[in-house]
Amino acid sequence: MKASTSQSRAADYGSTVHPVDLQTIGNELAIRWNDGSESFLKLESMRRHCPCAGCRGEMDVMGNLYKSPSRPYSPESFVLRQLPLVGGYAVQPVWGDGHATGIFSWDYLKRVADAETI
Repeated sequence: MKASTSQSRAADYGSTVHPVDLQTIGNELAIRWNDGSESFLKLESMRRHCPCAGCRGEMDVMGNLYKSPSRPYSPESFVLRQLPLVGGYAVQPVWGDGHATGIFSWDYLKRVADAETI
């Protein structure tokens, strides 16, 4: 099963930047942004920057960080199976190993993509 090859349904709900097209090309996510710029984000980098509480941890009111035990990545961990929209503000990737809890807001996705090009 392949990830969605194109999504042009991304709407702007308060974010200044949002994708107008998303396509998986090989091992990258190609993103065309509403400001005319383009990003090519390696799927492995995207997965390693998963913002979910299991991957990044979650802080309580006292500032203690709680995080799931690290699990090793497999080759399937970097295979994008689906890329459904969440509302009009994010995508929630479904990875080949079944991981699907990370929600990438447009702003966060742009920051991860921009960091990769530095």
